Amino acid sequence: MQNVYSRAEAPRDSSTAAAGRMRSMNSSVNKPNSLNAAFLTAENLRLDVGGRALLNDLSFALQAGLSLVRGGDGRGKTSLLRLMAGVLAPSSGQLRRREGLSLYYQCPESPEHDAIPAQAWLAALRPSYPAWRAADEAELIEALGLAEHMAKPMYMLSSGSRRKLGLLAAALCGAQLVLLDMPYAALDARSCRWVHDLLGQASASQTQAWVLADYELAAPLAGLQLAALIDLGD
Repeated sequence: MQNVYSRAEAPRDSSTAAAGRMRSMNSSVNKPNSLNAAFLTAENLRLDVGGRALLNDLSFALQAGLSLVRGGDGRGKTSLLRLMAGVLAPSSGQLRRREGLSLYYQCPESPEHDAIPAQAWLAALRPSYPAWRAADEAELIEALGLAEHMAKPMYMLSSGSRRKLGLLAAALCGAQLVLLDMPYAALDARSCRWVHDLLGQASASQTQAWVLADYELAAPLAGLQLAALIDLGD
C-alpha cells in the first residue's frame, strides 16, 4: 500500500534533531513568493513497468523542508525520484513543478562519468545553479575527505567517494528542489554523520524542498519533523 502524509500528519518526535555543524543552507537561495507554495505537486500519479503498476494513484505536494520517500526493495523509490526530476514520464496522472524551479538530481555513480575527473564533474554543474555556495566548497570537500580524490577520474573513486561527490554538489547547489537517492549507501561513519547534519538543516529550510528516498529515516534523525512522508510500502 502507498500512503502519503503531510507535515501535520507525518509521524514526529519531540527529541532534539541532529546537531547542525554546517553553515545555513538558506542564505543564498531566493525565497519563494509564498512559503506555503508547493515546489512540486502530483495528482493520481501512476507508473507502469513491465506490464504492472509500480506506482499507482499517488497524490502529494512537496513543501519546503525535508520529505521522505520510504519503501522496500523494488517498491519504486528511485523511479519516483526520476519522475520528480523529469527523467521518467508518468503512465498517467499529472506532475507539476513550480515555474522556474531549480532542481538537483545527479548520479555521479553512473558509468557515463567514469572518465571525467571529479573536479571537472563538479565544475560542470556550477553554471546550472546560480545560488551555488562557492565560498563553502573547499571546506565541504575537506569535511567529506574528498580533497585527495578531486583530480582523479571518476573510475578511480570508490562507490562511497562518488556518492559523497554527489552529496557535496547537493549541499552546494542551492537548488530549490533537491532529490537524494539512498544517500547513506557505501558511506563511512564520519560521512554518515555529515549527512545527518545536512538533512537536519534541510528539515528546517524554508526556501528549499529536500526529498530523501530510503528504506527508513536514519535513527539519529528520528526527531525531525518531515514536510511529507510518502510511504510506498515494504
